[in-house]
Amino acid sequence: MHLRLRLWLLAVSASSAVLAADVSKEPFTVRISCGSFDDVQTAPTNTLWYRDFGYTGGRFTNATRPSFIIPPLKTLRYFPLSDGPENCYYIDNVPNGHYQVRLFFALVADPNLDSEPIFDVSVEGTLFSSLLLGWSSKDDKTFAEALVFVQDSSLSICFHSTGHGDPSILSIEVLQIDDNAYKFGPPWGKSTILRTAKRLTCGSGKPAFDEDLNGIHWGGDRFWLGVKTLSSGSDDQPISTENVIAETLLAPNFYPQSIYQSAIVGTDSQPSLSFEMDVTPNKNYSVWLHFAEIENGITAEEERVFDVLINGDIAFKDIDIVRMVGERFTALVLNKTIVVTGTILSIILQPVKGTHAIISAIEVFEIIPAEKKTFTQEASALRTVKGSLGLPLRLGWNGDPCVPQQHPWSGVECQFDDTKGHWIIDGLGLDNQGLRGVIPGDISKLQHLQSINLSGNNIKGNIPTSLGTISGLQVIDLSYNELNGSIPDSLGQLASLQTMNLNGNDLSGRVPASLGGRPLHRARFNFTDNAGLCGIPGLHECGPHLSVAAKISVAFGTLVGFLFLVAFAACWWKRRQNIRRAQKLATAREAPYAKSRTQFTRDVQMVKHHCPHESSRSSNGESSPHLLPG
Repeated sequence: MHLRLRLWLLAVSASSAVLAADVSKEPFTVRISCGSFDDVQTAPTNTLWYRDFGYTGGRFTNATRPSFIIPPLKTLRYFPLSDGPENCYYIDNVPNGHYQVRLFFALVADPNLDSEPIFDVSVEGTLFSSLLLGWSSKDDKTFAEALVFVQDSSLSICFHSTGHGDPSILSIEVLQIDDNAYKFGPPWGKSTILRTAKRLTCGSGKPAFDEDLNGIHWGGDRFWLGVKTLSSGSDDQPISTENVIAETLLAPNFYPQSIYQSAIVGTDSQPSLSFEMDVTPNKNYSVWLHFAEIENGITAEEERVFDVLINGDIAFKDIDIVRMVGERFTALVLNKTIVVTGTILSIILQPVKGTHAIISAIEVFEIIPAEKKTFTQEASALRTVKGSLGLPLRLGWNGDPCVPQQHPWSGVECQFDDTKGHWIIDGLGLDNQGLRGVIPGDISKLQHLQSINLSGNNIKGNIPTSLGTISGLQVIDLSYNELNGSIPDSLGQLASLQTMNLNGNDLSGRVPASLGGRPLHRARFNFTDNAGLCGIPGLHECGPHLSVAAKISVAFGTLVGFLFLVAFAACWWKRRQNIRRAQKLATAREAPYAKSRTQFTRDVQMVKHHCPHESSRSSNGESSPHLLPG
């Protein structure tokens, strides 16, 4: 056991050397002051908090801080149930890696609202914290913290209403830490989340953050609750030193020196040390114990040897700090994974040889398996459906559709696909929800749907042809909406379809022949109350039926004929205009000749009037004029 622990310490030292170059760079950090319209800096370290962004809804208001450890921010964001049962923050452009995610809670500064809301919190679809009654009166319950891996350059943090007040959030911190931080062995990795259940610094009695303890940023900004005794009524004794502690600020956890400069030790009357905390039963916990030999009376090996028992079982035997680290004033960190079946986690440090037990700090994390998310294409399709159908705010539909499993989206039925390792959508039930949009074609991307019920709404537009590509559909209920157009032929390709209600719409045209005969095979279809539908028993008969291709041909022929008539009319009108123009030109040219002819006629009439005998002679003997010789 001692050799293995020494090897573990050597491995830690080696990893710190490897990562020294990375430590020279500042880690990615985002801090959000929820509800604030401006960036804020807080004393004493001038910490920068960005103005509120990334939220899906909610309201902003002034905050009341129930604990002195909460950042001195003045606003918060709360999420009334009318905005939906789940609301989220989406933080994009986060470099992939390992992060400490911490949320501080506060109370709405309004006596008319519930003073202490009860709600759940999830990160990346995994539920990791539930605020319980009385949280606002306990310092270490006014925040929730998780260590999580970001794998797709974005981070989602969601708040889930439980019906007891409106979730409220004061601040969000996303702090990058070492990729190997708190590596406890299998099943540690990207498929696990660590929830901070307890973090104590022993002996000082003063709570502090890493920032206050001169920690480095790659360790995050852990909050250490200071205690002078491990249990009420015990004779524990706090001690401290100003000596420099070796082997601190090492990768991957980068523990600050200060937590090892104080400790709690046993006494003659009570040499053992005991610690207990409430936990969730049937969960796995990762326990980290911190030691440094700082008591003046202990200078050599074998002077303090003790066992560590966790829930009655020996977790570490014959712990001799000086022997294991080589000298006094040197940090020692031990880690153990524990399966807890009850509701209590107990740690007992029991002396074996020499003087009393000692401990510098304790950390306890709940090991939470990260939820598998919903298949990306189907989650995206549901968001399209949300926008196209105009879902009301009260339905929420924020975060992941299927996880956390305790809070799936209202109206969405999920099933886990073991072969693909993610959740799929197999049912959609949004009947009587006051929907007023249209059914998007992207609904076909929900390829695992078995039932769709959108009845009793005010949905308009056509039934998308793509609906017929969801091969597993067994139930389609679109009744009592305002759908129009024809029933797509593609619906006849749904071999598994057993129930289809399209009654109470404005559909028209012939019911596809492939659907008309289906009721003979125990399927139940309802097409009634659609004045324009025809072609099956119970509906009026249709006129001559044309296929889609024939309809296109007729429409094309009609269009060509119309264009021909337009062209003919244009040509006729142009020809007519040309004729009229020519007539006008001819008339204009003949005008002088006509005037001369008229004058000549008048002269002849005057001659006849003055020479009547010539006229008489002409009439007697000369019936035509003589031709003059050439």
